[in-house]
Amino acid sequence: MSREFEMSLMGELQFFLGLQIKQGPEGTFVHQAKYTRDILKKFEMGDSKPMTTPMSTNSALDADEDVEAVDQKEFRGMIGSLLYLTATKPDIQFVVCLCARYQASPRTSHHQAVKRIFRYLKFTPELGLWYSSGSSLCLRGFSDADHAGCRIDRKSTSGTCQLLGTSLVSWSSRKQASVSLSTTKRVTGWRCVDNALIKGEIESQWIGLIALLV
Repeated sequence: MSREFEMSLMGELQFFLGLQIKQGPEGTFVHQAKYTRDILKKFEMGDSKPMTTPMSTNSALDADEDVEAVDQKEFRGMIGSLLYLTATKPDIQFVVCLCARYQASPRTSHHQAVKRIFRYLKFTPELGLWYSSGSSLCLRGFSDADHAGCRIDRKSTSGTCQLLGTSLVSWSSRKQASVSLSTTKRVTGWRCVDNALIKGEIESQWIGLIALLV
């Protein structure tokens, strides 16, 4: 390429579009610590009390139409900043996507849920992804789904993740497109899981193909 294009040697990649990359003989660590601190400062959450979890285990969001509305522009800005952060933080993928469903008409309860995510980021600013140089190329995939988790339309949410050896390379959390009409909880639950397994299998096949090409 140097014969065709003008190039300059700038050393190992350390920073790219908000991603910080630390490379060493044992592996590569990717995180967004600087970006995390920047958005905490931007939304005036830098002095907030840290939280050890991004959401409560017994909380469930719904439309809350009777609750006071909040600034839609600010709420969307917070969601957009958090969505970019999920590039290296799969631990907030589910709750960020959950809060993103209410961007059209955000309420106080939704705003509080988003602020809790920021307080969790205050607790884990340098948490990221570790890719070991000694990891195998064995591809494993995991998937699961809840049952009618959305209070508004009763649709289920699927979650998948794929690991290449010990390295997490792909993850997702999304609401399913259809609602199961079965009246049997066990059958309904298995249908939700089946949908998650199918999506997880498709993603695993694509990643396996990419690994072979590389």
